[in-house]
Amino acid sequence: MARCAGKYELMSPILRSLGLMALGIMLLTANDAVSKHLVQHYPVGQVIGLRQAGTLLVLIPYVLFFSSWPLLRVVDGRGQLLRGTLFIVGSVLIVWSFSELPLATAITMLYMSPIFMVILSVPLLGERISWHRWIAVIGGFVGVLIIMRPGSAGFQWALLLPLMAAMVNAMRDVMTRRLARTETSISILFWSNIVLMTGGIITLPMGWAPVSTQDAFWFLAAGIFNGTAHFCIIDALRTGEASALAPVRYTALLWAALLGYAVWGDVPDLWLLAGAAVIVGSSLYMIRAERRA
Repeated sequence: MARCAGKYELMSPILRSLGLMALGIMLLTANDAVSKHLVQHYPVGQVIGLRQAGTLLVLIPYVLFFSSWPLLRVVDGRGQLLRGTLFIVGSVLIVWSFSELPLATAITMLYMSPIFMVILSVPLLGERISWHRWIAVIGGFVGVLIIMRPGSAGFQWALLLPLMAAMVNAMRDVMTRRLARTETSISILFWSNIVLMTGGIITLPMGWAPVSTQDAFWFLAAGIFNGTAHFCIIDALRTGEASALAPVRYTALLWAALLGYAVWGDVPDLWLLAGAAVIVGSSLYMIRAERRA
C-alpha cells in the first residue's frame, strides 16, 4: 500500500504538468481561432491591441494576488524592448496569416519555430549543433516544402507569412533565454504584453472599425484565453521536464483542425497532413535525441 501511495505521489506532479500544458495549448489555439474570426472584420493592429488589453485582465490580478510588483522590475530594458518588438512583428504576421489561410495550415507552419531556433542558437547563443539537430532541421524544411509545394499550382504566397512568423518567434525565444538570466518570468510576460498592446493601439489613427457588443465579448475572451494559457504553460514548465512536455504542444494541430472544420469548414488536405507529420516527427526526434544525450 505504501509503495502504491509513493508511486501515486511521484506521478501526480507529472500528470499535473501534462494537464496544465494541454490546457494551455488548448487555450492558445482557442485564442488563435478567435483572432482569426476577429481579423475578418477588424484591422490587424486593432485585433492585437484590444486582445492584449484583455490579457491585462489576467496579468494584473495575478500580480496583485499571486505575485508582487517588485518582480516586474526591469533590469535589461533594451532586451525587454527588443523582445517586445519581435513579439509585435511575429503577432502581426500570425494574425495576418489567419486572415489568409486555414487555421490548421497557419499553425502547422508556425511549428517550424523550434527548428529555426536551433539554427539561430549558433550565432546568437554560441551553441554547438549536434548531428541529431541537423537531421531535425533538414526534416523540418522538407516538411515545409511538402506543404508549400513551390512552383506548383497549389503554392500560396500567404504560406510565407506563418513561415516568417516562425522565424521571428524563434528570435524572440532566443531573446527570452537571454533575458531569463536577469528578468523574472512574470516581468518578461507583463512587459512584452504592454509593448505588444501599445504597438497595436498606435495603429488607431490608421483607422479602426467600431466594435459591436458581440465582438467586444470575443476580444475579451481572446485576451483571457491568451493570458491564462501562458500562465498554464509557465506553471507546467516549472514543475515538469520541458522535453517530456514538448510533445503535448503538438495537440494544437488537433485543436486547430477541429476548430477550423467546425467554424469555417476547412478540411486539411493530404499535403498538409504529410508536411505536418514530417515537421512534428523531426522536432520530436530532436527532443528525444537531446533527452538521451
